[in-house]
Amino acid sequence: MTLLTIAGKSIARSFTYETFVNKVEAKNISDSDIQLDVEEKKLHGYTKLNLQRMRRVEKTFNVSDELRHLLSSIKTKQNWVVITEGWCGDSAQNLPALAKIAKINPLVELQIIERDSNLEIMDLHLTNGTRSIPILISFDENGNEIFCWGPRPKEAQELVTRLKSEGMEHDAFIEQLHLWYAKNKGVALERELKALLTD
Repeated sequence: MTLLTIAGKSIARSFTYETFVNKVEAKNISDSDIQLDVEEKKLHGYTKLNLQRMRRVEKTFNVSDELRHLLSSIKTKQNWVVITEGWCGDSAQNLPALAKIAKINPLVELQIIERDSNLEIMDLHLTNGTRSIPILISFDENGNEIFCWGPRPKEAQELVTRLKSEGMEHDAFIEQLHLWYAKNKGVALERELKALLTD
């Protein structure tokens, strides 16, 4: 897609949801044919699992009537920019839902940018000093920021914070996080977006 800017910072490339997923799938296939170091193998494994998660969310998530009504009330163009990466588990659980939500109103354009290629922009939207993703930033037609959401629903963050404080190891609390996502089915994400859209 064409070059755009956020707060004066240039984005070299952005993707539609479909193009982003296709890109992640293609990279995942090509990576399986080359020698990867330990860290690269870990990211490759995450990405493969995330593609399955994304396909599941695509099939199971349905936008509620209440959120549809709120989205339909948007009368001027909004640009929703999501900062993410294919290996991000939280993104796999939220991005397909955000894509479905954005499609409700043709005035809402969803664009995806990759974090590691856009650190200048990422660093404008840190979470407690970290480059946590996904981050959704909504802009009006004049480029003014309307709202920002991410990197995960508050309820999910509270779960992670509690499990970490209890000393649970990384892989174990990540498993619990994804179980939470499977049970929640996007309800918390919808609730938070409804609040942002009615502010």
